Amino acid sequence: MPTYEYECSKCSHLFEQFQSMRDEPLKKCPACGGKVKRLLGTGAGIIFKGSGFYQTDYRSSAYHSSVKAEKSSTKSDTPAASSSAGAGGTTAAATATAPAASAATPSGKKGRK
Repeated sequence: MPTYEYECSKCSHLFEQFQSMRDEPLKKCPACGGKVKRLLGTGAGIIFKGSGFYQTDYRSSAYHSSVKAEKSSTKSDTPAASSSAGAGGTTAAATATAPAASAATPSGKKGRK
């Protein structure tokens, strides 16, 4: 629903009213009761958010291929960095997500006691 701007012809009071587009324009000023006129507003500004605009949609095929090459080179670098982390070959993330040994049965599966 848009916000409309009104001006009173009697007291020059300017005010805004949040109304549906289907509603009739206001007739009386809330300050003095005089006749009001709806002004032409600038409306809302356009806000571009998210992906899907010129820079991401209409780039050349050379750009897209260089991005793919860059992504594949960073993916191949990631496993090498994690395999050399710490003694024993375990990382902090693997240690933090491992289940507690007391909650498992000797076969390694959780079961009823």
